This record gives sequence, C-alpha cells and structure tokens, in this order.
Amino acid sequence: KRVVSTQSTGRTSRPATSVIYGNEEVFEIGKAKIVKQSSDDKVLIIGAGITLDSALKAHDTLKEKGINVRVMDPFTVKPLDKEAVLEHARQCGGRVITVEDHYAEGGIGEAVAAVLSAADFVTKQKIMAVREIPRSGPSAVLLDMFGISAEKVVDAALTIVN
Repeated sequence: KRVVSTQSTGRTSRPATSVIYGNEEVFEIGKAKIVKQSSDDKVLIIGAGITLDSALKAHDTLKEKGINVRVMDPFTVKPLDKEAVLEHARQCGGRVITVEDHYAEGGIGEAVAAVLSAADFVTKQKIMAVREIPRSGPSAVLLDMFGISAEKVVDAALTIVN
C-alpha cells in the first residue's frame, strides 16, 4: 500500500493521481518536501493534492522543453515552512508559482505571498487558483477551466521564464 497526498481536492473532484510517497515516508507538520529538483531550476512551483500532480506533470513537460523547475509539496499551509519557501525561491531566481484547487483567499498562494513579501530577491510570482464559482464536471475539464491543469502551469512557467 502506498500513500498519496491527503489534501482535499475540493472543487475539482478526485481524479487518479500519481503515487508520490511510499508508506515509509515521514512527514513533519510545518516541513515542506522538495519532490523534483535540479541544480539550475528556473521556477519554484508549489502545489498540494491534485495540484501537486499538475505541478509534477508540468515539470516533466518543461524538462522536455529544456526548462528545469523545482516542485515543492508544502505538506501544511498553517504552519507553512517559511524557511524552505525562501531558500528554494531564492535558488530558483525569485520566480515562484503556486497552484491550488480552491479559492486563492486563505490558501497556499496567499501564505507564500506573505512570506515572499519581505524578500528582496523575488522577481516574479503567480498565484494560480479557482477564481470563479465552482461547478461539477470531469476533473480534467475542471482543472483546465479553472486554470490549474498541468498545461496551464506549463504556460505560466514559460511566461515567467521568458
């Protein structure tokens, strides 16, 4: 048996996602995990639950295009691993994307923005979240419609890098 993220998928239902962690993985409240990383990452992408899956798929697509990105699973938003956010944002040139499957208010994007607001190295930041009234439908369609699919994350990363 393997463990997947237990974050609520909220507005976009519960599509099948990749298994990211094994049963032996240890999690600490307030400690993020770096899921993908290289020595020359151009953007830090932070996602949880279904949007972590979107971030990982975007990572693979961007890598095929020759653009390395780092993917962070915050594990908890309250408390947020502020040190990890700052460290990895700095290492990625101050370019940060957050992606979440619910409203932006009170979510990962706002928490990360608050941490980055005092940093003098942040060059670009994008908060990707549900920005309209949620509705029912197939997960892939909803993720794309709300702008939080892997393809939309790729588009955002390409915009930030270029």
